[in-house]
Amino acid sequence: MRVPLIRLQCGANSYDWGKKGHDSAAARFAAATPSSDFSIKDDQPYAELWMGTHPSNPSKDLTTGRTLLDLVQDNQALLAPSVAAQYGNKLPFLLKVLSINKALSIQAHPNKKLAEQLHARDPKNYPDDNHKPEMAIAITPFEGFCGFRPLGEIAHFLESVQPLRQLVGDDKAKEFIETVKRNEGTESEEATRENKKALQTVFGALMSSSEEDMTAAVKPLVEAASSAGSEFAAGGVSTTSGSVLAELVTRLHGQFGPDYGLFVLFFLNFVTLQPGEALFLRADDIHAYISGDIVECMASSDNVVRAGLTPKFKDVDTLVDMLTYNYAPIDEQKMHPVDYPYVTLNRTAYSSGSSATLYDPPIDEFSVVRTVLYGGGSKATFDPLDGPSIIICTGGKGKISVGPTVQEIKEGYVYFVGATAECVLESEGDDQDDEFVTFKAFCEVQEHRNGA
Repeated sequence: MRVPLIRLQCGANSYDWGKKGHDSAAARFAAATPSSDFSIKDDQPYAELWMGTHPSNPSKDLTTGRTLLDLVQDNQALLAPSVAAQYGNKLPFLLKVLSINKALSIQAHPNKKLAEQLHARDPKNYPDDNHKPEMAIAITPFEGFCGFRPLGEIAHFLESVQPLRQLVGDDKAKEFIETVKRNEGTESEEATRENKKALQTVFGALMSSSEEDMTAAVKPLVEAASSAGSEFAAGGVSTTSGSVLAELVTRLHGQFGPDYGLFVLFFLNFVTLQPGEALFLRADDIHAYISGDIVECMASSDNVVRAGLTPKFKDVDTLVDMLTYNYAPIDEQKMHPVDYPYVTLNRTAYSSGSSATLYDPPIDEFSVVRTVLYGGGSKATFDPLDGPSIIICTGGKGKISVGPTVQEIKEGYVYFVGATAECVLESEGDDQDDEFVTFKAFCEVQEHRNGA
């Protein structure tokens, strides 16, 4: 059997929203692996690096040129029988790096049942039948929208932002505000149902307004954003200041012109992440990314239901119908990572800050460990997993070893690690401030880890 450590060649996708040239981490990481058909062009946007077995952009063994999908299908032991039995002869997750210069669409990803229906009905726009819960971990400072704001904030904007109220309609806006005020401080199931129904009604009214009415409403919205400054939207409320909202409206209008997304932003939480901070997005949760570089891990799917801030296919009715309409402050939607328990950190005298942090979302297909090793000679020894892993280095340099096989790893290098293999990462920094940073995505059937 071949040693289960395989260096991968991974493809980059070029979309309009990506960062250009060498500013794109996705492009730099792709270029770190030799390829006859990829070189960075400074005027071209590079949006995504894909790592996995998804047929839209499968990773390849750098040595043989065979796809990773072929390799794991030929050798089920690389996945582990327990993983193959549950998910088939493919990786159950897809790991990506996204480099975002321009906002990408207001969107949600379908649950499994809806994905099957959409794929059967429209395979061109919904290319597979899988769900797509996903997790985003910041590499650089990141901005995005995630989930619906607390309802009191939305009610405030419907009262204070006249172009928004105009699009929704006075009657529906008034009904929503009354429902929110009536249920304020009440956490009963009935109150939550009423709130979600009211939110769906008012959001649906916005999204079903005519293109002509939306375009007409954009002009006074942008004028107010440009002139009101910190007093825009009556100063904003709690989580988003008026000046931040005004800048977002101005920036997004500059990127897309008149667009429903300029009004949707009043419904969604605005979030900023620093490197290492993360969000988890369940299936059917609304979100959009605005700027920054992230590592993104998801169930292996390419299904997206879009409704704004995009030139791509929009499916507004499906989006409005599918959303969970959960609402909460953004701090409740951020992930809370913990120390990874199945790793031994051997530190040098000046690398006490080294860490291995686990991001473990409430789904089965994937988890991610972010490892930061300082200086030279620091080691992270990962216990064997009964499942596959993909590791990417996003900064610094070092060595990766599985058994007697030792290879170099530095920024942009990507490796597949087969099941049941102990994996060791060792930093090679020249001084104590050098960071060797890796992300390890993996899947292990939970019953096996628990000893069941």
